[in-house]
Amino acid sequence: MYAYIAETWKSDAIDVLMWERLQKWRRDPAIVRIERPTRLNRARALGYKAKKGIIVVRVRVRRGGRRATRPSRGRKTKNQMVSRLTPKKGLQWIAEERANRKYPNMEVIGSYWVSEDGKYKWFEVLLVDRNCPDINADKNLNWIKRQKGRVYRGLTPAGRKARGLRRKGFGSEKIRPSYRAKFRNER
Repeated sequence: MYAYIAETWKSDAIDVLMWERLQKWRRDPAIVRIERPTRLNRARALGYKAKKGIIVVRVRVRRGGRRATRPSRGRKTKNQMVSRLTPKKGLQWIAEERANRKYPNMEVIGSYWVSEDGKYKWFEVLLVDRNCPDINADKNLNWIKRQKGRVYRGLTPAGRKARGLRRKGFGSEKIRPSYRAKFRNER
């Protein structure tokens, strides 16, 4: 079943379905709790289960780099730092952090892309309540109670990607466990 859902999301038919949804999503607040995931296959792959203690949140993030204010005077045009001012974090990681700030008693498992237009990107973030008895009894999810603030430390899949931890082997010596730790060891 999940293979068919994944195939549908790759096809062009999804654009027609999402076009109608996006009209409503643009009017919604930036962070909205939803009943069930839009992409069930991606949610299940990240660890989603339809049980108490797990919620799904749709987050809207503005696309593009940082919008810098242009200095009024005293700079060379080249040194005004207006263009190419991009964050080190990806938009997906930023969306996860915003969702966690809205629900501070929960931890982020992961997130996935849902849709985008010219101005915004939408991600769905999976959040788990660390103190819920149903989560503590679940052997596949009770590891979350030992991790606090994992999204802010870059431990989610989107955070690990931004930190460069998808690379392995030769050429990736300076990124593990982190840039800062590597710099400290060299001193």
